[in-house]
Amino acid sequence: MNVVTDKSEPLTAIHTQLGAIFVSLELSRSSWLITSLSPGGGEKMSKHSVRGSDFAGLMQRFAQLQEKAKLRTGRSFRIIVVHEAGLDGFWLHRALQNEGIESHVVDAASIATSRRRRRAKTDKIDGETLVRTLLAYKRGEPRVCAMVKAPTPGEEDRRHLCRERKALTAERVRHVNRIKDFCSARAYPDISRCDATGASGWKNSKPATAAPCLSISKRSSAVSSIGLSFFSNRSRP
Repeated sequence: MNVVTDKSEPLTAIHTQLGAIFVSLELSRSSWLITSLSPGGGEKMSKHSVRGSDFAGLMQRFAQLQEKAKLRTGRSFRIIVVHEAGLDGFWLHRALQNEGIESHVVDAASIATSRRRRRAKTDKIDGETLVRTLLAYKRGEPRVCAMVKAPTPGEEDRRHLCRERKALTAERVRHVNRIKDFCSARAYPDISRCDATGASGWKNSKPATAAPCLSISKRSSAVSSIGLSFFSNRSRP
């Protein structure tokens, strides 16, 4: 009788004969975590951090990595960077390319993970996983991950404009619903049936108590209308 045992999956070995310095970035508001694998350093990955949005500090760290790799091997190596598309958008990707650094933006949901083990979610593990994923991607392995095509600054601005307009529309709906609930709980008439002056819907109500609610509604609607008209005018060609 054959017995099948469930053995843990061994970690994939890293080829130490590298032709470049592979770097992954974990980006946050407070800090950027840099995980790198350099030629001549074995399979051990080094980890450093710089302040968030400190591009000059990031470039200085890259220069130090290149200098250490040159001292170990006597050769100069280029840097290949990978990071997720997140808080900092795509400006970092474009800035790295302008400095002559090969940069990739990966879709985090496309990275293959083990189905047998529950994967922890930490910046340290994610940084190492990104480096391993970048190595497999550069080796040409199929279905490793999906890289994102970075939009142009104009395309990114239009996306931001659409998101802001959508958020403003949802905010206006919330304000209108809150005002309707407030009026309904106090037996006020439906505001949506009032005309521009607010007179027709308030004939059978007490003006002294209803007027504050009406003024709140007018102010909220006016602010929302101004914001929506601004964004709709900006979105026109």
